[in-house]
Amino acid sequence: MSKQEQIVRMFDSIAKKYDFVNRVLTFGIDKKWREKAVKKTLELIDKKDVKILDVACGTGDMIEIWKKEANKKDINIKICGLDPSVGMLEVAKKRFPEVKFYKAYATDIPCESKTIDGISISFGIRNVLEIKKAICEFKRVLKKDGIVLVLEFTKAEKPNKFRECVDFYSNKILPKIGGILSKNKEAYEYLPNSIENFYTPNELAALFIECGFNIEKLETFNFGQVTMLIARS
Repeated sequence: MSKQEQIVRMFDSIAKKYDFVNRVLTFGIDKKWREKAVKKTLELIDKKDVKILDVACGTGDMIEIWKKEANKKDINIKICGLDPSVGMLEVAKKRFPEVKFYKAYATDIPCESKTIDGISISFGIRNVLEIKKAICEFKRVLKKDGIVLVLEFTKAEKPNKFRECVDFYSNKILPKIGGILSKNKEAYEYLPNSIENFYTPNELAALFIECGFNIEKLETFNFGQVTMLIARS
């Protein structure tokens, strides 16, 4: 079994408790980050009819927010979800029976070229081992001037005391609480390890620029722990 398949299996194992555990561990703040990101992305797409693909959709948290924010702005939205985890998709399909879902990897999107107005990937790109290949796939399926939204845990650009406190929670406390609540300690030990091996915000932005994107917005939350990157194709 490849490392990528092992990561997918891990998410399969925690799918049913994933949303509950995440809300507890982030104190619900992640929902605010998602809402802010989607609002900004809809502003940049600037259309009344939009086609959105939520990559690494998990249980459908972002799909719910896309629908809600589009409804507020009277935007007609057609949204699809994509994830390689069967367990996650089972939960998502129950939540949103009207939405089309694809079981697929971010590196091999089953959509025609230049057909999507916007792509979102929230707390998922860190789990993609071939990130540059995935970014190139995003560019392929996006329409001209299409938008990609990324929310992700990132390494700090520079060490600081506040970030050290946040990292202490992520590295020492979060894995223990997450392990108890999900009954899968390994899955929540993976989180801090994967962040440590990931990019800084500027390094992540550089990857998108290399693949032909223009950065529209690069902002961090929670003392630099979470990055919102919005780029235009």
